[in-house]
Amino acid sequence: MGGQLTRNLLYDSIGGSFSTSSHRCHHKQKHCIPIPQCGTLSISPLLFHPHTKGSQIIMDTTQKVVKRQASFCNAITFSNRPIVIYEQIRLKITKKQCCWSGALRLGFTSKDPSRINPDTLPKYACPDLVSQSGFWAKALPEEFANEGNIIAFWVDKKGRVFYRVNDCAAMLFFSGVRTAEPLWALIDVYGLTRGVQLLDSELIPPDCLRPRSFTAIRRPSLRRDTEDTRLSVSLCDLNLQEDTFHVAATTCPIPQNSLNSQHSHLLPSQLESDLRFHHLRGPHVKILDDQTVARLEHAREERTLVFTSRPLRINETIFVKINKSSAVRTGTLSYGVTSCDPGTLRPSDLPYNPESLVDRKEFWAICRVVVPLQSGDILGFMVNSDGELHLSHNGAGIGMQVCADCSQPLWMFFVLHGAIMQIRLLGTAPNSPSSLPESPLTPSVSGPWGDECTICYENMVDTVIYSCGHMCLCYSCGLKLKKMSNACCPICRRAIKDIIKTYRST
Repeated sequence: MGGQLTRNLLYDSIGGSFSTSSHRCHHKQKHCIPIPQCGTLSISPLLFHPHTKGSQIIMDTTQKVVKRQASFCNAITFSNRPIVIYEQIRLKITKKQCCWSGALRLGFTSKDPSRINPDTLPKYACPDLVSQSGFWAKALPEEFANEGNIIAFWVDKKGRVFYRVNDCAAMLFFSGVRTAEPLWALIDVYGLTRGVQLLDSELIPPDCLRPRSFTAIRRPSLRRDTEDTRLSVSLCDLNLQEDTFHVAATTCPIPQNSLNSQHSHLLPSQLESDLRFHHLRGPHVKILDDQTVARLEHAREERTLVFTSRPLRINETIFVKINKSSAVRTGTLSYGVTSCDPGTLRPSDLPYNPESLVDRKEFWAICRVVVPLQSGDILGFMVNSDGELHLSHNGAGIGMQVCADCSQPLWMFFVLHGAIMQIRLLGTAPNSPSSLPESPLTPSVSGPWGDECTICYENMVDTVIYSCGHMCLCYSCGLKLKKMSNACCPICRRAIKDIIKTYRST
């Protein structure tokens, strides 16, 4: 089938009649040349490749709909045939699953999927596949990964890849794709994105859409856009209510470096003080007071990263105080976790836009504090054994913000920007499992019989996974999951040794 396509196919060679409908350009109010339908190219409809797919992918009989059945990865898919230059691969997001970090990874490959052993597919398109020759992909910004959104992406004859969301203007995604050889579409149903549907592809005349790039926007506008949208990585729609605290200044028997904040009575009576900021830091920030204070050195708009000196411990809470904020500046504190040891980085590796870190080979997840912050506020950050990062504000639990891969060491990082000009590490305290903050994302149920299976979402939970102990599956899905290679728990991703069916007592 691939032999019927040539990589230099352009529209002056397209035969057949044109559609009577027209499409409007988004950079000017004018009509473009009608879009020819796929049938005029005498090529088959674009489908998912039926065999070469990640171990967690379930595909329907039409080969147009795929769904990731568990976990957040192992869901790489390909097109069933090579694509044509300027052919829009159109996807509809059919299922979004909150709490994960990251979304669709989109791109192309010059490797024929039919010649790829599915068992050799890695967990991630980025960075695992893109580090190999003949694979190109990048992460779709998370704010576009909402259910119902239609994502279109394509490559031009110069090897530049563009994407558009619904009827928005086209955006430059990345470049460097080799177009001298056949290319198949690559779609990684990752993280937040749980299911996608392939719509009919469209071949658009290259002059119809003049994609714009963030780099074409003058820099002040870029910074505002990034702050308002692309860095808005609150992964779930939380119904947050701002609590008003009326507290009096008190003396608190905690380490001296806490400065006895006005909210200090909300802290544990004893804090461990071994945690510091790492010596690696972004430009224009200074580390003070025995490496416990990070301070912006000027009022420019740069975003400056600082890291913890050591990896996090499971179930420990890190307490951070907002030492200095500015009411006349915009912006809030961003934070995240990474498997990247900051000792292996150079200051030049730290980008202006921290969200671009998710394209690196290590695990990176970034969020933003969504409640208003002011000087004296105390934030608590804790990663539990399920990889859930929980946040508290002045002692009030805000809930789970993001899920991380806690099977490897995780460092925490903070992004100083805008109104947040100085933060202090107060210390850490261990948490007992019984005192973990409750997440508003988790529905309250009366018992294990009041929940749905996390795989099929139809049957009731009646099965315990050994040896992690999570009770999150029905027995039917548990049997299927156990038979898979490298089967792991959908909650904590530990290896499944066995499944145990449980019964309601009568």
